[in-house]
Amino acid sequence: MPIHYSSATKTFHLQAANTSYVFDVLPNNQLGHIYYGKRLPHRENFSHLRRFEERSNTTSVFEEAPSFSLESVQQEYPVYGTTDFREPALHIQQEDGSRITNFQYESHVFLKNKPELSGLPATYTEHGDEASTLVVTLKDYHLNAELTLLYTLFEASGVITRSAAVYNGGSEPFRLLGVKSMNVDFPDAEFEMLHLSGAWARERHVKTRKLEEGVQQIASTRGISSAQHNPFLALKRPGTDESRGEVFGFSFVYSGNFEGRIEVDHFGVSRMSMGLPDFDFSWKTEPGETFQAPEVVMVHSMEGLNDMSHKFHDLYRSRLVRGPWRDKARPVLLNNWEGTYFDFNEEKIVSMAETASQCGIELFVLDDGWFGRRNDDTTSLGDWFEDESKLPNGIRGLAEKITGMDMRFGLWFEPEMISKQSELFQKHPDWILETPGRQPSQGRNQFVLDFSRPEVVDELYRQMSRLLKDAAITYVKWDMNRPLTEVYSKVYPPDRQQEIMHRYVLGVYDLYERLTTEFPHVLFESCASGGCRFDPGMLYYAPQTWTSDNTDAVERLRIQYGTSMVYPLKTMGAHVSDVPNHQVHRTTSLQTRADVSYFGNFGYELDITKEPDLSVLQKQVGFYKHYRELLQEGDFYRITSPFEGDGNVTSWSVVSKDKKTAVIGRYQVLEEPNDGFSRVYGVGLAEELLYAVEGTDWQLYGAELMYAGLPVNTEGVKKPVGDYASTVIVLRAV
Repeated sequence: MPIHYSSATKTFHLQAANTSYVFDVLPNNQLGHIYYGKRLPHRENFSHLRRFEERSNTTSVFEEAPSFSLESVQQEYPVYGTTDFREPALHIQQEDGSRITNFQYESHVFLKNKPELSGLPATYTEHGDEASTLVVTLKDYHLNAELTLLYTLFEASGVITRSAAVYNGGSEPFRLLGVKSMNVDFPDAEFEMLHLSGAWARERHVKTRKLEEGVQQIASTRGISSAQHNPFLALKRPGTDESRGEVFGFSFVYSGNFEGRIEVDHFGVSRMSMGLPDFDFSWKTEPGETFQAPEVVMVHSMEGLNDMSHKFHDLYRSRLVRGPWRDKARPVLLNNWEGTYFDFNEEKIVSMAETASQCGIELFVLDDGWFGRRNDDTTSLGDWFEDESKLPNGIRGLAEKITGMDMRFGLWFEPEMISKQSELFQKHPDWILETPGRQPSQGRNQFVLDFSRPEVVDELYRQMSRLLKDAAITYVKWDMNRPLTEVYSKVYPPDRQQEIMHRYVLGVYDLYERLTTEFPHVLFESCASGGCRFDPGMLYYAPQTWTSDNTDAVERLRIQYGTSMVYPLKTMGAHVSDVPNHQVHRTTSLQTRADVSYFGNFGYELDITKEPDLSVLQKQVGFYKHYRELLQEGDFYRITSPFEGDGNVTSWSVVSKDKKTAVIGRYQVLEEPNDGFSRVYGVGLAEELLYAVEGTDWQLYGAELMYAGLPVNTEGVKKPVGDYASTVIVLRAV
């Protein structure tokens, strides 16, 4: 059993091949944290790793034991107000106004599986020997409330998932003011905090800072996980890089407001917690009700950031993504958006699809503009029926024509939004989120439907399912183009308005669950103005996400590099678009655009009928299909970072699980005059294998490629020449 319990010392030890996580029951029957890190030998008692000391100017839990203060003890799941002055993981306001709680150890059980989280996305197991779960129950006897902590240990990788649930067993309601899904008190603060920040069109840029005393946090208050801060952060030891050093990664499986917080106290203890935010959140929990917090995935590695990422990638690819598309190759697609925007008709779409079919493209996606009277972005959201002036044969007729070309057909929706110029708004003007007496804000000329209301979700399900039943649609791009403002629901009482943000997300999950259950053959891609809601919660329902609206190849180097810290290539939409680029107006070569897009779910987003030489596209599509399994299922290694040094060179690679094949991408932003002798280094290869370098007569051992490097400025592997240049190198074991 990988989860050990000593009844004599009340100590829990989660032990995997490479990781240990240890906590126990403190003298006041709360839980204390002892250790998280590299695997330790098991023993019955780890209390020697903790020391109780009396300190001046502090308070103690017991009068007779001045050395026992929660201020100086590492805790497992801290609560508010009983000698610990740091921010808690759980904060409850009771009917009498008190906020003090005392959750004491009550019991625990071991499960040889992983329980589902009702109404929430989460990782899962398929076989009984994959993971073990520890369920610890704590009780506040005065409040008659129960706190349940779930720990699941994936034994092969050492990944730990955590979540928390609060049950009201008393006779009066209480209000949750803050609920974190996990907490770890590290004994020191010798860490650098790595997180993914940005904005629309520059999502998930890698940011690193040294921990200091005080609170450091990332968060979203936008109702979506956001482009500003992805719900992920890592704590790495100084000197840790891609290939070496200790790192702890934390990823929140949720798609709305969140908070990842690190508090460094005056003793140098760093408290890491992640979960729902304290800001503008409360949840009224009635007697007999349980509130379930979402899940956090925790990864530890002693082998650097790439190894941390591989553990996230493998788990999310196989035990977060669900359904038939989890294990299927993702199709090469053409999306018409940047090729036509709103200006199209059936003849134009069919012409584009015919050309795409000639290039070997497998899926045609019809984007915004096909419904209601949608000729611009001011109208028709909420009216999910065909515009017959553009599509006289409807979606069904168009889908039949495209599938007749031996291609799949996909369709764009934005179900969470509504235009005031729409039939749905005329029928239900009260369905939008807006605060009484306040002017509702608009974004992209649209307003947000109140997905906390079941009848709203029902109506969108009715409209979308009608189309999915009627037409041969096998792909849906689900967009969401603005954050939430004036968040107030007309059907909930005043004391529940701070629940609406979370209830909104639960409504989105409900619609996704119903559609993916009824239409398992449909591949869903999530989108929120590109990458503004790229998070693990979405991946549970939609196996891939549109990585960014920014399709410029140079900008995508940073976006895709940062995204790969947590998310596998198989989840990233990556398209070759038109030039000059529509976001940054830069002109890059067709080769460079493809060389970047290969490292994701490959596709095109341009008017393909205007391409002068289709043979180039045919070769690109052929290359991607040939290496698709490797690119989608292999191990991705970051080699040279666009965020370090001058950022002029980026390189990365994908290596097959058997290490016999690798594809390396190398990119330079600007040409350097009379530069040095460049090399690109392989990573993750087998040292003893001999690899042929495709397109040359070279054969090099894995050790040579990894440690001596491959020259790229000779007649063998040509160095990229000029600005915005690239090369892709294929290695095969001989």
